[in-house]
Amino acid sequence: MSPFSAILQVLFPTTCACCGEVLVRGEKQLCINCLCDMAATAFSSMDDNPVERRLAGLRGLRHATAVYLFRKESTVRKVVHAMKFHGNTELCLMMGRQMGLDLLASGRFDDVDLLVPVPLHWLRKLWRGYNQSELLCRGIGEVLKVPVCTDAVVRHRYTRQQSLQQGQQRSDNVADAFGLRKASKLAGKHVLLVDDVLTTGATLAACADVIADADGVSISVAAFSMAL
Repeated sequence: MSPFSAILQVLFPTTCACCGEVLVRGEKQLCINCLCDMAATAFSSMDDNPVERRLAGLRGLRHATAVYLFRKESTVRKVVHAMKFHGNTELCLMMGRQMGLDLLASGRFDDVDLLVPVPLHWLRKLWRGYNQSELLCRGIGEVLKVPVCTDAVVRHRYTRQQSLQQGQQRSDNVADAFGLRKASKLAGKHVLLVDDVLTTGATLAACADVIADADGVSISVAAFSMAL
């Protein structure tokens, strides 16, 4: 660290995105305590895991996982909110790399050809400035050495936030929200569909159903977290 950087760190210390504690050397975005407090699932290595059961019936589904558990007042929830609502793009990339390491260790996603984030409607992306699922994909791609495709699937209907919906409202809210714009990019590929939070699975199911229309495509799903 240069002397100037050291002075800046003293005057404006970098803090943990979750607890607000000052980060020490070697820590990035999250302190070691918060990083260790994130509840990992081990689903990526499990056949017939809870995510696969929740998404059972999806056309062309091969594997599905969520890397962390999302609970109220949990560290994972704070991380998701920092990624989604607080503009922390670096944290998105870091958590994507964590997902990539988890997927790589499982061995079940080794033949993925393409990463596809669940798209945001252009108005919401304009307001937020980025798509957190796309940034998760970028981090995963760094680890798996797999390209990211952002223009094959589009969210052509603006929807209310899923977190504000209940039960059947979630499915109704995203019905016909997605469209397949460039099916040729997905044809014959093993696509990994990526999102930040899996709750009922309605959003992922609606998006995966559109992807399944591409010729010869197979689909796996990876969510950063799964709500219980």
